[in-house]
Amino acid sequence: MLVDSHCHLDYLDRPAPESVARAQAAGVGHMLCVGADPAHFDRVLGLARASAHLDASVGVHPLAVQASGDDWAAVEGAVDAPGVVALGETGLDYADPAAPDRVLQQQRFEQHLTLAAARSLPVIIHTREARADTLALLRAAGARPEAGVLHCFTEDLATAEAALALGYYISFSGIVTFKNAEALRTVARAVPLDRLLVETDAPWLAPVPHRGQQNEPALLPHTAAVLAQCQGVSEAVLAQATTENYRRLFARTALLAA
Repeated sequence: MLVDSHCHLDYLDRPAPESVARAQAAGVGHMLCVGADPAHFDRVLGLARASAHLDASVGVHPLAVQASGDDWAAVEGAVDAPGVVALGETGLDYADPAAPDRVLQQQRFEQHLTLAAARSLPVIIHTREARADTLALLRAAGARPEAGVLHCFTEDLATAEAALALGYYISFSGIVTFKNAEALRTVARAVPLDRLLVETDAPWLAPVPHRGQQNEPALLPHTAAVLAQCQGVSEAVLAQATTENYRRLFARTALLAA
């Protein structure tokens, strides 16, 4: 069984239950529906309550932070809700010209890290063109076991190694299947199997051979197959390892031990 460690079922243009059923038919038995915008928290939490195959997280994507602070108040109000297994996604995004102020992004990221440590929850981290500041804030927060995950990883090996040393896992999306992603596959070969996760980031970043289509958890096996090749293991071994890693990192998961 595979686990999709990061998807956004609340953004799909089809009913989530249908996507969950297709995922199960494809061998994807469990999914983490990630909250990235307070406006979607009720939807994300409702999906997790409605299905034993879903966990939820709550957080504010760096492109969704608000100077008013209402976004953070929503996180504080939802963090203890049933089904929440992590904080995030949060982090830094300097790539978008319309991105919120960098200082505000950093402040909100620090708040997630502090609350996660206080609640003993892992953090789901987004970083884009902000490598140095992301690592600086993670180091300032301090290392801890099962600290969280750098999701949809596209950085270099040095960044991965720095995150691993602080207690973070590394998760790869469909990008690792892209023809021009050989540098990323080199990183995937070097990440220890016991610190590796696999994700769709659905509805975005559909893997080859479905690139350009709407992504969904049922397409996860394509990414998992490439990661298995990178790791030099069978797809069954990759599935077992990443599922065990998911259970260890997201200790509050509804996913029962096999």
